[in-house]
Amino acid sequence: MSARNLAPVFVIGSPRSGTTLFYHMLLSAGDFAVYRAEANVFNMLAPRFGDPGVARNREALLAEWLPSEFFKRAGLDAAEFRARVSAGCRNAGDFLRIFMESIAEKQKVRRWSECTPDNLLFLDEIKRTIPDAIFVHIIRDGRDVALSLAQQGWIRPFSRSPQQKVLASALFWEWIVAQGRESGRRYAQDYREVSFEALITRPRETLAALEPFLEHDLNYDRIQQTGIGSVSRPNTSFRGETQEAEFNPVGRWKKSYTAEELARLESLIGGFLGELGYALESPRESLHANPADQLLRALYRLRFEMRHWLKAGTPLGRVFTNTDLLRDFHAADQDRMEQSHSTR
Repeated sequence: MSARNLAPVFVIGSPRSGTTLFYHMLLSAGDFAVYRAEANVFNMLAPRFGDPGVARNREALLAEWLPSEFFKRAGLDAAEFRARVSAGCRNAGDFLRIFMESIAEKQKVRRWSECTPDNLLFLDEIKRTIPDAIFVHIIRDGRDVALSLAQQGWIRPFSRSPQQKVLASALFWEWIVAQGRESGRRYAQDYREVSFEALITRPRETLAALEPFLEHDLNYDRIQQTGIGSVSRPNTSFRGETQEAEFNPVGRWKKSYTAEELARLESLIGGFLGELGYALESPRESLHANPADQLLRALYRLRFEMRHWLKAGTPLGRVFTNTDLLRDFHAADQDRMEQSHSTR
């Protein structure tokens, strides 16, 4: 038995790219610990509380984590978990590993996975602290992601106009996916990219192609039969769609933008869409971002970079994750947990 078929699988990708769907597919495949939430260790807990290898940081983290819904969903004994963390936690990776291994042991399965989308920004830290980690990056058409993110209101635009919400969301998608791809190249043997569209339209073939990389049986019929979470109930931002006879989240953008809106959007992210293999809809002559939009793109990228650096690379991370960012993220994640927990 090789170590590869026991390695933890990190499902990563921009929010609203299908990471939850693929994560639930893994859980439905069997022999993975079933944890119906995102742990948020690298992107929230570590920036807020500091290195959990330091005793006072670890105690502050546990004081908030143990009473939380995130811990309760694991079904673990709080005293036993505290003892394991106190005995063997040297860093954020250890904290996550101990947590997920404890769930796997309780459920008598061999393996675990984690699906916090923002882990896309922390591949170096994950590999440093969990060396056997492997990554599956779910990539979805940014035009659809922008619609979904704007619907959720997770990316704050510079102005309140509906189009500005979509543009901000599209530029965030471009930034975070590019960050993840750049990091993934450093770990080529442990990193794979999967098209969300292929996962939806050709699930059997797409899952079969991943089996050698994960060294795990991804039998599509068994996954469908088990049907955990969004495998049997789509995790959509658009209410009412799941009641449609043929729910299809692919290519929603084709019916959602005016020609002018689409041309402006594609002028901003069209180069990256093309790099990922997505065909553009707008005529080539219309795809020239005006100076104002070029400035807008630069300002949003600077904002995303600075916010991530302040949160993850400076002591100000405690301030950023102690206020609205943590509250808003937990509220959104709680909604996702409740939605997925309500179905098998």
